[in-house]
Amino acid sequence: MDQKYKKAGYLQENYHYFHLRDTAGQERDFHFHDFDKLVVMIEGKVNYLVENEDYLLRPRDILLVRHHCIHKAVIDRSEPYERIIVYLDRDFFSRTLPDARLMDCFDRADEDSRHLLVPDEQQWAALSALFRSYELDSSQAMRDTFMLQLMILIGRLIPTVSEASEQMNPKIRDILSYINENLDGDLSVDALAERAWLSRYHFMRLFKAQTGCGVHAYVREKRLLRAARMIREGVPAVKASAACGFQDYSSFHRAFVSSFSCTPGSLRG
Repeated sequence: MDQKYKKAGYLQENYHYFHLRDTAGQERDFHFHDFDKLVVMIEGKVNYLVENEDYLLRPRDILLVRHHCIHKAVIDRSEPYERIIVYLDRDFFSRTLPDARLMDCFDRADEDSRHLLVPDEQQWAALSALFRSYELDSSQAMRDTFMLQLMILIGRLIPTVSEASEQMNPKIRDILSYINENLDGDLSVDALAERAWLSRYHFMRLFKAQTGCGVHAYVREKRLLRAARMIREGVPAVKASAACGFQDYSSFHRAFVSSFSCTPGSLRG
């Protein structure tokens, strides 16, 4: 990505379109933007954490990341990674087609914690044609038109759960649900392995293979994500840290700054 996007964290255009393919990707720690973001998966193996949800992306999956949603990509670098990413300034779309409410799809995704779209064959064909047209036409007016059409199509897709979730090991799937529901409880490796009826060693290997993340790191990230959302909703940082299983505020504060590069208090307001 251009340096201005990595450093500034805001969009200086009405939208910015990337079509990238590599074997490394750009794996960043947790972060958020002041603009809305579309991630279109074409090829590869990537696990996206958006707020408190996990999505193992498959080809043709589309992820909606609303502005200020905290997210992170965990990339399997052993496979080629091809994706289309679009940064969107919602003010542009609201001004251009005010009655269409094109950006409502991002708001619904955030409210329902369902950020994933899975187009069917016909929908994907229409989207692919738009992507090709956008990339082949250098006219700004035509590109604006293609981008408006894209958001109209996106708004017609129904959020759903990717087939990838059905392919996950049922023991790990149950553990992930348990973690989400018990962030203030005992989520040690031993406790989770016992709950899954697996040996500690087997559980750790299976968890890593299924999620791309170690148990301790996964639990820590989940707790930080939940705490960040609570703080944004007005809960004092001390209460949020305790509610998400952190034993003392100082350790929470250090972990928060390390992951988000900002203090808990900066999320409020």
